[in-house]
Amino acid sequence: MGDLRALQGRLNHRFGRIDLLEQALTHRSAGAANNERLEFLGDSILNCVIAIALCERFGTMREGELSRLRANLVRQDTLYKVALGLDLGPNLRLGEGELRSGGVGRPSILGDALEAVFGAIFLDAGFDRVKDVILGLYRNHLERIDPRVSGKDAKTRLQEWLQGRRLPLPAYDLMAVQGEAHAQEFQVACRVGKPPTSAIGRGPNRRAAEQDAAHQVLEQLNDE
Repeated sequence: MGDLRALQGRLNHRFGRIDLLEQALTHRSAGAANNERLEFLGDSILNCVIAIALCERFGTMREGELSRLRANLVRQDTLYKVALGLDLGPNLRLGEGELRSGGVGRPSILGDALEAVFGAIFLDAGFDRVKDVILGLYRNHLERIDPRVSGKDAKTRLQEWLQGRRLPLPAYDLMAVQGEAHAQEFQVACRVGKPPTSAIGRGPNRRAAEQDAAHQVLEQLNDE
């Protein structure tokens, strides 16, 4: 396991009960005392905190639009990116099979572990504390929300971006499927001819991987 002291610094939370953090980082492949119950708890807490933040930020937005924004913020690819920013992977406890199959970098495992960490922080220090931690980690994601486009998925937004400039539509190709059947990771390439741009997306299924790849391509195009 990695340096838990450094991880707590990146989380901006020092655990009173370090055993909660250790359990949050323990995948079911590593033993019975794993993070599944903490993940269940953390998932609910994350949805609640993000819902509160969106209601406060967008006071006149309708429920359906708020739900779409929340779904974008709590989906696996967003959790995966937040987990990568925390360098969560080296701190995970995995069984030998998951280690051999690259579980340390698998989006589903990292996303679940991050939710488990949120559950652990709640049990360690209460709702107000975990709310502060989540909002700190999600600050950039919340600030980048454009309510005019955030209700549309990445593939739709990329298609509209290209059509608006009379450019060819993107191509999506399945590059790899890794992991065991219950926790597979799909890798899909998204390629745009003009301007030449490409990215590899990852997700628990092909559709999610395509969305992740389209999102990355959009970010590249908007940065040019």
